[in-house]
Amino acid sequence: MPTLADEAPAAGPPAPPPRPRPVVDRPTRPDRLFSRVTTAAAGAMFALLFLIGFFLLLRAAPALETAGWGFFTTVNWQLNADPPVFGVLGMLSGTVIVGTIACVFALPVSVLAALFITEYASPRLRTTLTGVVDLLAAIPSLLYGLWGMTFLNERIVPLSRWIGDNLGWIPIFDTAPEAELTGSMFIAGLVVSLMVMPITTSIMREVFAQTPPGEKEAALALGGTRWGMIRSVVLPFGRGGVIGGSMLGLGRALGETIAVKLLLPQVPILSADIMQDGGSTIAGFIAANAGTPDLAEELLACGLVLFVFTIVINLAAAAIIARSRSGADVEAP
Repeated sequence: MPTLADEAPAAGPPAPPPRPRPVVDRPTRPDRLFSRVTTAAAGAMFALLFLIGFFLLLRAAPALETAGWGFFTTVNWQLNADPPVFGVLGMLSGTVIVGTIACVFALPVSVLAALFITEYASPRLRTTLTGVVDLLAAIPSLLYGLWGMTFLNERIVPLSRWIGDNLGWIPIFDTAPEAELTGSMFIAGLVVSLMVMPITTSIMREVFAQTPPGEKEAALALGGTRWGMIRSVVLPFGRGGVIGGSMLGLGRALGETIAVKLLLPQVPILSADIMQDGGSTIAGFIAANAGTPDLAEELLACGLVLFVFTIVINLAAAAIIARSRSGADVEAP
């Protein structure tokens, strides 16, 4: 006797799930035109950067061939010798020292200023402070250099003397009893730090402002204080921006020219005595000797070293920001 199961039709294979409708991006004519214009602008920027590097390499080749690898390990400049002796080591060390001093002073101030603008200031005060910080970045470096040379240079001597007397057991702060303390890399670093602060503050402010509001509100809802929220949410989120902003500020400090030219004697030396008179940077040395025709090739070789060094610093900063959580959404396609 047939049963209901025998009379039921056999179950077939399950129906395939519906396919999602493909979304085809068909840009309009203005979109295509805008894309081509922006692509051409980006390509022109990279082409210009390549041409600058190629020009420096081409014009500096005779000097690099004459000095050989000793160009990167020599401090003295004796072009009248036979054969000529010159190198970039003394200027490169001074460039790194001045840039490091500038970042040491600028980094904590920039972090605190960026946190105050984004987390503590009222909306009206935030707008005012943002404009002031951006305005500071527009002040010419010549004015900073003149202020440091005519005002800060002499007034910072008591502080330099106190540091030398009380912290002289640290090699970089050791000073001779009758040493001249004006025109030092310490003073140059202080002035350059004022020029770096607006840049680093702006970058950190933008990164801190991208912190997800939900995470900040959740930290406060769990009973955390405002400082606790900043320490557990804002600072971890913006860590990459802090590091990247600091490195971009360092790249800015490495290329500072006029202010450093006015503050340092621009005599290449290899010394860690940052409190005493002396020292030079690559950019400052080039500016101080730019009118000497016999030094054209040698100065271009120094400029090539500074160009490559600055490019490496900026690329490293961009990579750190892109790999951090705070820069992931910005760099995503």
